[in-house]
Amino acid sequence: MNPLLYTDGYKIDHRRQYPENTTLVYSNWTPRKSRIEGIEEVVFFGLQYFIKKYIIEDFRDNFFNQPKEVICGKYSKRINNYLGENAVGIAHIEALHDLGFIPMVFKALPEGSSVPVRVPMFTMYNTLPEFFWLTNYFETLLSTTIWLPCNSATIAKQYRNVLDRYAEETSSIPEFVDWQGHDFSMRGMAGLEAALTSAAGHLLSFTGTDTIPAVDFLETYYNANAEKELVGGSVAATEHSVMCMGTNMGEQETFKRLITEVYPNGIVSIVSDTWDLWKVLTEYLPNLKNEVLARDGKVVIRPDSGDPVKIICGNPNGKSVEEQKGVIELLWDLFGGNVNDKGYMELDSHIGAIYGDSITIERAKNICENLKKKGFASTNVVLGIGSYTYQYNTRDTFGFAMKATYGEVNGEGREIYKDPVTDDGTKKSAKGLLNIKLENGSYQLYDQVTWDEEKKGELKEVFRDGKLLVDQKLSDIRQRLKETAKPVSVA
Repeated sequence: MNPLLYTDGYKIDHRRQYPENTTLVYSNWTPRKSRIEGIEEVVFFGLQYFIKKYIIEDFRDNFFNQPKEVICGKYSKRINNYLGENAVGIAHIEALHDLGFIPMVFKALPEGSSVPVRVPMFTMYNTLPEFFWLTNYFETLLSTTIWLPCNSATIAKQYRNVLDRYAEETSSIPEFVDWQGHDFSMRGMAGLEAALTSAAGHLLSFTGTDTIPAVDFLETYYNANAEKELVGGSVAATEHSVMCMGTNMGEQETFKRLITEVYPNGIVSIVSDTWDLWKVLTEYLPNLKNEVLARDGKVVIRPDSGDPVKIICGNPNGKSVEEQKGVIELLWDLFGGNVNDKGYMELDSHIGAIYGDSITIERAKNICENLKKKGFASTNVVLGIGSYTYQYNTRDTFGFAMKATYGEVNGEGREIYKDPVTDDGTKKSAKGLLNIKLENGSYQLYDQVTWDEEKKGELKEVFRDGKLLVDQKLSDIRQRLKETAKPVSVA
């Protein structure tokens, strides 16, 4: 498909709507507002993928390398069919095809940076005057591609901060947090690209994922190498169909076969609420205690329904002793463990738990806090973070928008902006050329600057005239994000 058709219909004829002799349009991509309490900085991630996948690969394969008459014929046919006979024309499309590359500059902050709300993450503008129309033509494709990985990377970082704080306070293995947030979201995302870009954002903060193609995504677009670094991984795990096929009456035997025959060593996660979670914890596991402790590895119990806080930590108002105690305390009663130097109980290394249904940041906090109150380390449980976290967001979660703030007409610069009188300030844009400075560890925006000042800021050219100038690595992006993490002590 012609990538010039990856846009909103109203973009098609903006070229003729600009003032005559317009020669330059300069725009920026900015998170304008946070709708998640406690988050005032947004992680920048996804532009390198966008440039490689669409601006370079798609335009090469589906535009420049296709016969001009075919491309222009299909474009004309589509637009005339869509808008009716009109004067949009195809001369500008022919000229771009003749040129053979996208005449644009992208200037960006480093990916993995935490960017304050209302500070632009990148800018873009055309390098040849006759292609001024291209800048904002890309707004739709750019927006639909980039807001999601930024969102998910930001939310994953928030999970990481929570889990790091509690691990620092209660655990002897704070490095386990790398695996404690595990991505379960793929099946619930809005298509494969959404799943991939979101899962890649998750993997900036964690290494646990069930989204296998996210590893290939990061190798392809972010220079990761799974043979030389831990990009993402998981463990053997069952699903309900496996347990159901073993029948209700044979559930204990299914557990035994899994941990002694199929997986006699290593980590295996077993979904445990197919019928009666409490029976699994108080009858089947006691009967299999010796087999569990004899393994060279960990058996992970996975409840998958109910209120995750109450299931994991216990419900003081529960109808039974098992409900009152919860999964972690019941596992401790059976398998024991040790009390670490911080005074918190850690389960025996042969047993553990994971919960992956409807986890949110608030529930993660409550699980960690309630475990702490009961004297347990937060790292006794892994949290499966799914689409209930990553899909329940939109472009407006952080108010992302691409807006033009500067242009040139008849060789003269025009500082442009929007400031709707009916708005609460969210949609008020910057004005003119932009400069981003790093001050006291935080990015600050300065607008209405000169071209000389614009060239001196933290925004660096990453793409110009068909060529990628900066090719970032996953390892560097992860390190950059880690440097801005805030694992402060829990009161």
